[in-house]
Amino acid sequence: MLYLDYAATTPVRPEVQEEMTHYFAAQFENPHSPHEAGIRVKAAVEEARELVGRVIGASPRQVVFTSGGTEANNLAIIGGARARRKKGNHLVTTPIEHKSVLGPMAALTKEGFRVDFFPLDPTGLLEQERWQESLTPQTTLVSVGHANNEIGTVQPVADLAPVLRKKGILFHCDCIQTFGKIWVKVEDVGADLISVSGHKLYGPKGVGFLYVGPGVRIEPLMYGGGQERGLRPGTLNVPAIMGLAKAVELAGQEYKRELLRLLVLRNELVNRALLIPGVYLNGHPGQRLPNHVNLGIEGIEGQVIVSEMGKRGIAISTGAACSSGSREPSHVLTALGQKIGEATQGFRITLGSATTLQDIFTFVSNLSAVVKDLSERFLLQI
Repeated sequence: MLYLDYAATTPVRPEVQEEMTHYFAAQFENPHSPHEAGIRVKAAVEEARELVGRVIGASPRQVVFTSGGTEANNLAIIGGARARRKKGNHLVTTPIEHKSVLGPMAALTKEGFRVDFFPLDPTGLLEQERWQESLTPQTTLVSVGHANNEIGTVQPVADLAPVLRKKGILFHCDCIQTFGKIWVKVEDVGADLISVSGHKLYGPKGVGFLYVGPGVRIEPLMYGGGQERGLRPGTLNVPAIMGLAKAVELAGQEYKRELLRLLVLRNELVNRALLIPGVYLNGHPGQRLPNHVNLGIEGIEGQVIVSEMGKRGIAISTGAACSSGSREPSHVLTALGQKIGEATQGFRITLGSATTLQDIFTFVSNLSAVVKDLSERFLLQI
């Protein structure tokens, strides 16, 4: 199989797997136990926390380990909004966010919060001249994804941060798709709360972290033993945390070199694919993730393309893994003004560590053949 769905998940690197295996077997003890073995494991976890903090430019205390990106987003949004309830009940996000952002926002409306959406242009970018109009004196939290997981458009989040900070508004940024691709340091984003997931950067599933900036207070979603500064109680998943830290370390060392390699491959894919009749690009043509392409083909549903390419041994998707397989129109593309018929046409190709130039040629030639075959079938039917 030719795997071109790295935005959905990535394979665990051998170095990460090796690190995790040690803590599954040799050092399996509970880090919260008072005996010497438990204390050693706890020390290893704190070393991992320090490593993550060093890579992102934060203190170890600002790194809270979670079960993944969804929990990190929920903890940031719900915990942040509840902690500032007395200051206001107005929250702002964009209509194209991941469901793990839109879901908690919707849940908070049942608690009396009001949610509004920033205006976007047809490529998914914030409208620079109008986005501040969405803010009010009651706005207490803003959540904007660094890059959209479906169309790949990268938001100018660093421009938002100083404005929101001046207004005293808490800023959460979902960096799950960008960490290790275009971003590593907290200062580059400028947000108060930043979410990262392990399985998007060649680490394990079921683990991530939330960066909590200095002076930021959020309420926990669960209560128990007081672990993770009381924000995330429960016995720590030590093997996953150690694997996450190793993946973060490797991403910090290699992402710039990998970014340039993926940019070349992505641009080659786009340039060749757009030569196929009826093919068009979704999202911003330049301000997008280096490994990310979202295409549409006039008159053909994206799910049909995914299925036909799958028969040829090529794995792509229609969007977020939690929504792939659905024939419903994309909430991202409809939010950008596409009609229902158009919004079902998008499909996503995402490149990764094993992708080669030959893979790009293989993908485009197969896509061309699929489009030709589907067009001929349609003509025969009429």
